[in-house]
Amino acid sequence: MKSLIPIAIVLLASTAFGIWYKRSRGEFRAKKSLHGPTLTAQIIGTPLGSKATMVQFSSAFCSPCRATKVLLEHMVETMPEIHYAHIDAESHLELVRKLDIRSTPTTLFLNSAGVEVGRAMGTPKREQVLKALAAIV
Repeated sequence: MKSLIPIAIVLLASTAFGIWYKRSRGEFRAKKSLHGPTLTAQIIGTPLGSKATMVQFSSAFCSPCRATKVLLEHMVETMPEIHYAHIDAESHLELVRKLDIRSTPTTLFLNSAGVEVGRAMGTPKREQVLKALAAIV
């Protein structure tokens, strides 16, 4: 019986971590301070949107990155005031370090001035993206 207690503890801890991890992926997190670095059109490689810009950082081997890219590209087709930029994290390591990108995909939500107002780590759902954009606009 004593040998089953450590196994139960490990199972409980791993289950709790798994639930937390699954819930936190794709969730929009608003920035508490808007005094971070400003991203310009030259840095992200596309003009900033008149209302908001979504900047996705991804890597070549990441399958959730491809799903996120398809979702975001589809969404901006019907929103002319929102722009989308895709940045390969592997070839822009200095920018990744500067912006504290810790996993891919990570999507930054920028206001019209290019200031990060929030981010989503992992693949967001369409509703989460719409809610994040509504918070900016």
